[in-house]
Amino acid sequence: MTHDISGTSGSSDSSLGDADAIVVGAGPNGLAAAVTLARAGLDVLVIERSATIGGGARSAELTLPGFIHDVGSAVHPLALASGFFRRFELSRRIDLRVPEASYAHPLDGGRAAVAWRDLERTADGLGVDGPAWRRLFAPLVAHAQEVAQFTGSALLQLPPHLRTALRFGLRALEQGTPLWSSRFRGEDAPALLTGVAAHSIQPMPSLGTAGVALSLGTAAHAAGWPIPVGGSQAIVDALADDLRAHGGRIITGVQVTSLDELPRAQVVLLDTSPKALLEIVGDALPDAYRRRLSGYRYGNGVAKVDFALDAPVPWAATELADVPTLHLGGSREEIAYGELEVSAGRHATSPYVLVAQPTVIDPTRAPTGKHTLWAYTHVPAGSTIDPTEAVTRQIERFAPGFRDVIAASAASSAAQMEHGNPNYLGGDIAIGEPTLTQLVARPVLSRDPWRTPLPGVYLCSSATPPGPGVHGLAGAYAARSALRSSFGIRRLPFLGIDR
Repeated sequence: MTHDISGTSGSSDSSLGDADAIVVGAGPNGLAAAVTLARAGLDVLVIERSATIGGGARSAELTLPGFIHDVGSAVHPLALASGFFRRFELSRRIDLRVPEASYAHPLDGGRAAVAWRDLERTADGLGVDGPAWRRLFAPLVAHAQEVAQFTGSALLQLPPHLRTALRFGLRALEQGTPLWSSRFRGEDAPALLTGVAAHSIQPMPSLGTAGVALSLGTAAHAAGWPIPVGGSQAIVDALADDLRAHGGRIITGVQVTSLDELPRAQVVLLDTSPKALLEIVGDALPDAYRRRLSGYRYGNGVAKVDFALDAPVPWAATELADVPTLHLGGSREEIAYGELEVSAGRHATSPYVLVAQPTVIDPTRAPTGKHTLWAYTHVPAGSTIDPTEAVTRQIERFAPGFRDVIAASAASSAAQMEHGNPNYLGGDIAIGEPTLTQLVARPVLSRDPWRTPLPGVYLCSSATPPGPGVHGLAGAYAARSALRSSFGIRRLPFLGIDR
């Protein structure tokens, strides 16, 4: 495929320059695709609509000077589990701080359940349900890399480790159906697991929410949930640095609305939603494929609040002071009801709130003695409601006096989340519902879902397998497909630090 095209937004064909491969979008997946292609010896050009790169993994001063907040993702359970990041040797390129406690779940009455990286320590703290938690996770943690490989691949492919896939599937059937509380007798363990499952922004229980809980929970007890020093931008910058070191180029501030706006290239990879793919490629796609993309379902949204704090959060459960990631919302039943309300188009009376307090492990994010707090809640798609009060009230429930330590805050409704990143339709940060059906057919049912019917055009966003998360795998798989199908290159390039 070739294009003879002029640029837009003040750019021209000469300013953008021809390339072997063009990647539209400089989020983690777009950059992972670009790095993979550049490492294979191709001339790669990345075009980003925003003034800065990173997409859902950017960091910036959002409240007060000196307070660094993550614009999108804050905690990275897949940074150590992702096959792409392992080959890229991310942990050798940036400072990833791995806490002793991966996540925690405050409960009423000043209590809390904690998921330590140490599985035995976690089970010991869950009382009557400790043995059940151990039986649930021990076989998965013992084969954590196999779990990561299975959950980080297209589900239509035959799992390479059938026994591990079967163990995972049987547990997902339990936790994804009304049987989900059958193994538990108390309140703490099911609440702890439900807080992780709620990352999926779907009604519970379901196979999709169970899969998220088990995959992220396994990572929590294996490698842990790391925090990048300096913010999520460190991951993005490491990718961009490697791309440039291997001849790649990145141009920002240029929005692509049509293939006809691009310079000449053999392949184009789009780190966009299926909706944007339809808009950019237009009538060049076959009718059947266009219909499938038009029927692709987007999920509900998130609304986000960033806080600058004068002091640490005054958690009633003091063991939460050093835990970077917390899930707020109360009991399993309360969280499930709140997620059901959102799926019905209502704002939850008692919302689920995902909280990250990165400065407990990375003090570089705020002035001395100060802290940053990152929080989002789930809301109906397209909600325009400011989430500040709802989020503050839920945090105050488990941390009385929280309002008194707030120095400043900055909020984004679900509608504003989409305005900041058009891939997040209605505030859907997963770029499509991660239901079981849509994880298998993402965005279409195919053994090579990254490759579109238009020769040389590929989709490399989270709307392709393995779905949401900062893992780079969707981009890497799309690049692998392009290398194989468009360039005849079957051998994967070396991605690690140059020796």
